[in-house]
Amino acid sequence: MNTSSATPAAEDFRAALPSEEQEMRQTQSIKSVYVYQAPVRLWHWINALAITVLAVTGYFIGSPLPTMPGEASDHFLMGYIRFTHFSAGYVLSIGLLGRIYWALAGNHHARELFWVPLTQRAYWHEMKAMLKWYAFMGERPGPYIGHNPMARFAMVFMFLFTVVFMIFSGFAMYGEGAQAGSWANIMFGWVIAAMGQSQDVHTWHHMGMWVIVIFAIAHIYAAIREDIMGRQSIVSTMISGYRTFKD
Repeated sequence: MNTSSATPAAEDFRAALPSEEQEMRQTQSIKSVYVYQAPVRLWHWINALAITVLAVTGYFIGSPLPTMPGEASDHFLMGYIRFTHFSAGYVLSIGLLGRIYWALAGNHHARELFWVPLTQRAYWHEMKAMLKWYAFMGERPGPYIGHNPMARFAMVFMFLFTVVFMIFSGFAMYGEGAQAGSWANIMFGWVIAAMGQSQDVHTWHHMGMWVIVIFAIAHIYAAIREDIMGRQSIVSTMISGYRTFKD
């Protein structure tokens, strides 16, 4: 694998991550390296399914379908939609807890979801290069074993923060329906008070859904684009766990 095109800042950035630098040197003569362990890949796809279900059911909860004909007692459509939404919410929450555990138990790539080296000058240099690359205004950047700088920033500040907010606000509304004394109301009831009123929580929760949808669209576009134009595999890596390099 040829890494001669890496900038001096890129060298400094990788030097600040000894395990990444060592791994990069070890892959000089090979074309692939094992990056994402099975728990990370399993969480990724289950999480993607849960978010899809949450987005679809959440949309219909916020914008209900037309009234069904006949007696209300003969239909339980919204009940099924709400039950599916709540179930997917549990899956999302439990999955995130498991992902936090694996960030501690897994390899160093498993921790990239939870921190960004914002204090490193070289990180921002590479971020600028990635922005130019995605805007079709810069040269193809060097290969990355884990997430590239722009992907890490988006994963933490657009995905992780929003998902945590959605879990807290979602269970706050769930606890409101379950009423005082329920575990959700005891643990998350303070969210409604902190945000002002129930309607405010509903509104911001709905807005958070669109943030996740926009992130998902950008994430899928970037992954497919990098598979075609970049120097390493993206989509297949989250299936096999191996990052394959083109040069």
